[in-house]
Amino acid sequence: MISEFLSYGFVQRGLLAGSLAAAICAILGVFLVLKRLSLIGDGLSHVCLTGVAAALLLGASPVYVSIPVVMVSSVGILKLAEKFRIYGDAAIGIVSAAGLAVGLFITALAGGFNTDLLGYLFGSILTVGWDEAVLCAVLLAILLFFLTFFYRDLVSASFDAPFAHTRGINVQAMDLTLTLITSAAVVLTFKVVGIFLISALLIIPPVAALMLARTFKQVLVWAVVLAVLAVWAGVFLSFLFDIPSGATIILVNLAFLAAAYAWNRLRSRYAR
Repeated sequence: MISEFLSYGFVQRGLLAGSLAAAICAILGVFLVLKRLSLIGDGLSHVCLTGVAAALLLGASPVYVSIPVVMVSSVGILKLAEKFRIYGDAAIGIVSAAGLAVGLFITALAGGFNTDLLGYLFGSILTVGWDEAVLCAVLLAILLFFLTFFYRDLVSASFDAPFAHTRGINVQAMDLTLTLITSAAVVLTFKVVGIFLISALLIIPPVAALMLARTFKQVLVWAVVLAVLAVWAGVFLSFLFDIPSGATIILVNLAFLAAAYAWNRLRSRYAR
């Protein structure tokens, strides 16, 4: 049954794009969690609704319309926090509310929710096209390039931004680059788990990895492994039991988080 399932082209595309998107979100999520910006994924995912609704109204590609919209919004979050001197979560909340309100307004103009929009809201991984899989591969390559050449600076800025600034590291440039890559990742992930669940992919695998790993590099590896395994397990379970794939992927991630917590508690107990 599984071999037959894997023989379908749309399944192969979905698993490939889902694995790439999960790896991207896991790596980004580690840094976002450490910088206490993990909820930026939730805020930007709400902005995705504006891009998707506008694209469906105009008859354009939701991915290509949403990427610039979400990128501009991510820059807006940073500027709000900087210019108005408010906390990052407050800036995220403002942009999130604005994105959701505008998206709902455009949806009303378009005549309400339809099947296509619901697929973006709740995920439809098996409808992912090859072009979206290629975009995920390109974004992962960009992220790995950025991580390879600026690893130490990025780690320093994530753990202690003021200290990193005193060392001459351009923390603002690091935050901007990380936020822009996150924007693209959020857009490319909304078909995998849905707009309303994107933030879970950015938060749950990194948190579980932090419980399992002993070094920072191990955190990155564990986060990617757990995220990719959750996508594969979620897709197979959704096929076997005929349940939504997006929600199933997140539930598998939560199961991994619970297992990581139990293992961490057990390890701590025997280490005493």
